[in-house]
Amino acid sequence: MLFDGKAIQIELIDDIAHFTFDIKESGANVIGALATAELSEALEIIKGSDAKGVLFKSNKEHFIFGADITEFMGHFKKTHEELKSWILDTHGLMNGYEDLDIPTVMAINGFALGGGLEFCLTSDFRVMDTRAKIGLPETRLGIMPGWGGSVRLPRLCGADHAIEWITSGKHYKADAALKIGAVDAVVDGSILEQSALALLKRAISGELDWQSRKVIKKSPLRLSPIEATMVFETAKGFVAGVAGPNYPAPVKSIEVMQQACGMERDAAIQVEAEAFAELAHTQVAENLVTVFMGGEYLKKVSKKMTGESPATEKAAVLGAGIMGGGVAYQSASKGTPILMKDINEEALELGLNEAIKLLNKLLKREIITPEKMAKTISMITPTLSYGDFDSVDTIVEAVVENIDIKSSVLADLEDKVSPDTVIASNTSTISITDLAKNLKRPEQFCGMHFFNPVHRMPLVEVIRGEKSSEATIAQTVKYALQMGKTPIVVNDCAGFLVNRVLFPYFNGFNRLIEDGVDYKRIDKVMEKFGWPMGPAYLLDVVGVDTGAHGAAIMGDAFPDRMKMTDETVVEVMLGENRLGQKNGIGFYRYETDKRGKPKKIVDPGVDSVIAKVVKRSAEVTDEEIVDRMMLPMIFECARCLEEKIVNTPQEVDMGLLLGIGFPPFRAGALKYADSVGLKNIVEKSEKYIGLGKMYAPTDAFRELAANGKTYYKN
Repeated sequence: MLFDGKAIQIELIDDIAHFTFDIKESGANVIGALATAELSEALEIIKGSDAKGVLFKSNKEHFIFGADITEFMGHFKKTHEELKSWILDTHGLMNGYEDLDIPTVMAINGFALGGGLEFCLTSDFRVMDTRAKIGLPETRLGIMPGWGGSVRLPRLCGADHAIEWITSGKHYKADAALKIGAVDAVVDGSILEQSALALLKRAISGELDWQSRKVIKKSPLRLSPIEATMVFETAKGFVAGVAGPNYPAPVKSIEVMQQACGMERDAAIQVEAEAFAELAHTQVAENLVTVFMGGEYLKKVSKKMTGESPATEKAAVLGAGIMGGGVAYQSASKGTPILMKDINEEALELGLNEAIKLLNKLLKREIITPEKMAKTISMITPTLSYGDFDSVDTIVEAVVENIDIKSSVLADLEDKVSPDTVIASNTSTISITDLAKNLKRPEQFCGMHFFNPVHRMPLVEVIRGEKSSEATIAQTVKYALQMGKTPIVVNDCAGFLVNRVLFPYFNGFNRLIEDGVDYKRIDKVMEKFGWPMGPAYLLDVVGVDTGAHGAAIMGDAFPDRMKMTDETVVEVMLGENRLGQKNGIGFYRYETDKRGKPKKIVDPGVDSVIAKVVKRSAEVTDEEIVDRMMLPMIFECARCLEEKIVNTPQEVDMGLLLGIGFPPFRAGALKYADSVGLKNIVEKSEKYIGLGKMYAPTDAFRELAANGKTYYKN
C-alpha cells in the first residue's frame, strides 16, 4: 500500500497506481479540507513511486459529488484576494495531477459533479459507467466552475458544448458525455474498472497518445478570432435572455471562456479564479447556496423522520378529476400502484385522461417509452367501489374543498379500510384537527396538501393534526418521497404554511388597488422583483373564485390582520364572473396559443370593474409597491416560525420557494428580510401600519431587529 488515508488509498499493482476515493467516515465522496490535504500528499507519493500509470476509481456508490459546500461557505466570507488565493492553490493541485508524466485514466461511477468532474477532466482519459451522470452545476449556485472546468471542458469538447454544459448546470448521462467527447468510453458498471485498466495499459504501451491529450488541454482554444466572436457573442445574448438579469453567473462564465480562449492553461486559470471570486461575493450566490443548503436540510429532516417507517406498497386516491388524476399519475409514474375511486364513471374518465395526457407529453418528448407508458397506466386502477381498499396502505382524500362533504366522506371511508391504513386529506385550507373530530382513529389521519399542477409542483405539505400520530406523519412523508416530492411537515392552522403567508401578500395587492395603483404596474414591479408572475396574473392562474374562498377562510381565522373590512377587488371580480383562466377572463383575457396554452392579453373592460373599489389616487413608488406587497408576507412568515407551525427559517423559506415560486435568487422571505436588514424592515413598516395590522411586525421580530440579529446565522 503506497498510501492509506482517511479519504484516499493508493495501492501499486503491476506498476500501476490504483488510486481509490473512499472517505471512510462519510457516506459520500466530496472534496473538502480532508480530501484536498490527502490529494496533495498522494500526488507527491505518486511522483516518487515507480508507477507507470494511474487508475482513479471510487469505492462509494458515486465517484465524487463535488466540493463540500459547507466548507465553501467559509471561504466565500474571505476577502477577494484571500478567496482567489484559495482557488489558485486548488488549481495548483489540479494542475499537478494533469501534469504527471505518466498516463492517467478515471473510472467514473455514479455521480461526478462540480469539483468532482473538474478533477476527472485533469486525467488523460475517462471511462464512464452507463448509469453514471456528470455535470458542472455551479451556475445554479450563483457561481461558476472554479477548479478549471471553464478551461478544460471547452478545449476537450469544443466551446459550444462547454457553454451549454456550464450555463445550464445540468447533469448529463453517459451517452451525452461520450457524444461530445467529455469521456472516451462508456461501459457497463460491472466491467468499469476492468475496461479503464485495459485503456490505461494501452496508453502505457504507447498504443494511445496520452501526451497529446495533455497538450490540447493546456493550449489555447482552437478557434479563429472571427469564430470565437460568433460563438461567444451569440451565446451571451441567448443565455442572458434565458437567465435574466438576476442570475449573472451563466453569462459571466461565457465571458470567462471568451476572454481565456486564446490563452494557455495557466493564464486562463487566472481569469477563471478572478471571476469565481467576484461571483462568490455576490448576494445572489449567497442566496442560491442558501437554497441548496435548505434543500439538503429538508432531505435530512425527512430521512430522520421516516426512519424505519414502512413504504406504501399500494395507495388510493379518493376523488378523481384533475387533482385526483394528478395524484394517481404521480404515484404510478414513480412505481407505487394506486386505486382511483369516484362516484361516477365520468369523473373516473376525467382522472384517467389527466394521467394519460401527462404521459403522452412525456412520450412525445421521448422521455418515456410506449412500454413505460403502458406500465404506468396499468398501475392506476379506476373503481366505483371500496372493494380493494382493505389492502391499501395510504389513502389520499381529494374530494371537493368543503368541510361537511369531506367529513362525511372520511367517516364513511374509515369503515372500509384496515385499522393500519393511513388516511390523508388533500385540503388546502380546512383544519385537519376539525376534519378528524368525527373519526374513530384520528391518530391514523393527517393532511397531505399537494399543489396544482401536481406533476410540476415539488412541494407537499404534510399537516399534523392534534391527534395525528408520529407513525402516521412518518408514513405520509415517506409516501411523498416515494412520489418524488419534497415534503415539509406543518402543524395545523388555517392555511397551514404556504397559503397562510400568501394571503397577506394578496391583501397587500388589495390595498394597492384601493390606492389607485394600476394592476398591470403592480404585476410588472413584482415580476421585476423576481416573482414568476405578478399578483393579478397569479390570481387568474389560481382562480379568482379560489382566491376569494381562501381569503374568506383566512379572514375568519385571523380577523385582526387578514379580514378586509371593505369589498375587495377579488370579490368584485368574482361578482362579475371573472374567474381568470378557468373561464378565459379575469384581470386579463386569455386566448389559446399555438401550443394550446392560455395566452395573457390586456382586457380594457376590466378597468371599470376595478374602479368600483378604488378609493383614492395615491402617489406610490416602485419601491413602495414591493414593500407593501412583501412586508405582510414577511411578518406572517415570522409568526409561523414563532408559533412553531414549522421549526426553522429554512422550512419557511423552502416552503415558499417550492410551493409558490418565491424568487430563488432571494432565497425566501426570511432570508430576504435578513438581506434588507431586520431593523430596516421595522423602519419600513412604520410607514404603513396605518393601513392595517398586517404591516405590524411581531414583538419577537422587533426584538431580533433591535439586537441586530438575523434569521439565518451570519
